[in-house]
Amino acid sequence: MLMADLSLDALRRAVAAPSKTIHRPEARQAGVAAVFTHQMDLLFISRAERQGDPWSGQISFPGGHHEAGDADLRETAMRESMEELGLDLANAEVLGQLDDLGTVRHLPARVVQPWAFLVPEIPQLTPNDEVASVHRASLVDLVDGVGRGTMPLVFEGSEYTFPKVDFDGKQLWGMTLQMVDDLLNRLDGRGVGLDR
Repeated sequence: MLMADLSLDALRRAVAAPSKTIHRPEARQAGVAAVFTHQMDLLFISRAERQGDPWSGQISFPGGHHEAGDADLRETAMRESMEELGLDLANAEVLGQLDDLGTVRHLPARVVQPWAFLVPEIPQLTPNDEVASVHRASLVDLVDGVGRGTMPLVFEGSEYTFPKVDFDGKQLWGMTLQMVDDLLNRLDGRGVGLDR
């Protein structure tokens, strides 16, 4: 049952709360864009299948690695959104930054900084070859736990349980779900990951 205030003002307040940053000089820096609409939908992409990419085929936010010409990781997220989707965020309302996330030891060393943007609606998109498909999820459904469950994952002979959200025929899990859970917890204080 929905308990959180899901007005645009509540979303603005939630994202404006202080964010945790990670200092890992050895890790490659990346920026991603969590794009919300006035209808409280959240935009996701399904990454194209690519050999050697540990995130191949996964649901994620548009984004990618910081490049020398990027002023900061917010600009990285904006540039990557344009490159991957033809989505120009230059006139979007910048809501703020969510918590940085770092990869775990078996993945390439990365620190990902999510930035949240608000647009009236999603325009016609032109995905590039890095994007297999585009998806939207209702923030109301995410807060309400619609499609939420767990999934097993075997790594180095041990089985682990991870949270997931099924929506639009896809599974949201891993780092992107951690970013979503950071936001959901800011909105309703009901925890993150397996605690939700």
